[in-house]
Amino acid sequence: MSLINYLTQIHIEHGARKLLAGECERVGIRKPLIVTDAGVRAAGVLQMLLDALPADKRGAVYDGTPPNPNEAAVRDATALFRQHGCDGLIAVGGGSSIDCAKGTAIAARHDGPLKTYATIEGGSPKISDAAVPLIAVPTTAGTGSEVARGAIVIVDDGRKLGFHSWSLMPRAAICDPELTLGLPPLLTAATGMDALAHCMETFMAPPFNPPADGIALDGLARGWAFIERATRDGADRDARLQMMSTSVQGALAFQKGLGCVHSLSHSLGGVNPKLHHGTLNAMFLPAVIRFNATAESMVKERRLARMAQAMNLASGDELPEAIQAMNRRLGLPNGLAAMGVEPAWFDRIIEGALADHCHKTNPRIATADDYRAMLQMSM
Repeated sequence: MSLINYLTQIHIEHGARKLLAGECERVGIRKPLIVTDAGVRAAGVLQMLLDALPADKRGAVYDGTPPNPNEAAVRDATALFRQHGCDGLIAVGGGSSIDCAKGTAIAARHDGPLKTYATIEGGSPKISDAAVPLIAVPTTAGTGSEVARGAIVIVDDGRKLGFHSWSLMPRAAICDPELTLGLPPLLTAATGMDALAHCMETFMAPPFNPPADGIALDGLARGWAFIERATRDGADRDARLQMMSTSVQGALAFQKGLGCVHSLSHSLGGVNPKLHHGTLNAMFLPAVIRFNATAESMVKERRLARMAQAMNLASGDELPEAIQAMNRRLGLPNGLAAMGVEPAWFDRIIEGALADHCHKTNPRIATADDYRAMLQMSM
């Protein structure tokens, strides 16, 4: 199904955090639970957000979000939400904090274990408008969760599952590049490649959605042009703005669907939650592009050539090697093996990838053997 639906109110500019109090007023949040992580607090970024709120709207703070959000963290945040009588959520951080907040938005107002509401369990229609209203304030430029209706959470049985509902869409996204100025180079690189992977993979997805295609291609052009600048000089304000736009644009195009890059990274992230999602996407992207190259929709729509044009490359054939070269220049690992991934994990990764919600929106439907070949190529 092709669906074109843009609903979020987005503020993207330097200093946008100053608009947070007004957005709380507009949305009707009087006592928020702020969901973040210890790193955001330690870096002083949380305090910058607290300073943008009047004292009577600071609510409570949950800073226990792990690098890959899980159901235990959602339970803890939900308990704090109820303990303090909160009526809304403000997510401050990267995709992990925003997705943890989305899990809390479900759990605080819906009964039963979180997996009940997972997309592959048929749970999306069970997420109602009762979900807690959420404002998202990203502190990285990568995930795009601040403008997306989905969340990825590791549930109690160890699976890394997707949750999708328009009721989870943040009521506002406060995208302030100044909050990313202190991001370390490797995290800038990894989250930036995450954003680029989103732009590329959603552009390759087959559903008909020309607005999403245009947004994704423009985001790809911006990100490819500025990711090295942002990584090399974290204080480059223009580069930070452009990368934040890339992140937002990739996620605005999510509604087309993603594909094998995310099927694999979601599954592998469940096998080893310590692995960074954006880095995994960067590792898988070249192999998946090679696999997708012969898909009918890719050939008919000249999708490799159009991405290459956005990246100032001569032809689509150059894409996989160009991405690998970019990964090297950014200081990212040279493959999965350098991240500690072992071939013994392949069967579990493949099983999860085949069940992932992104599997069926790839332009070519991968078999278990196809996934194994992509894993071997990405090592």
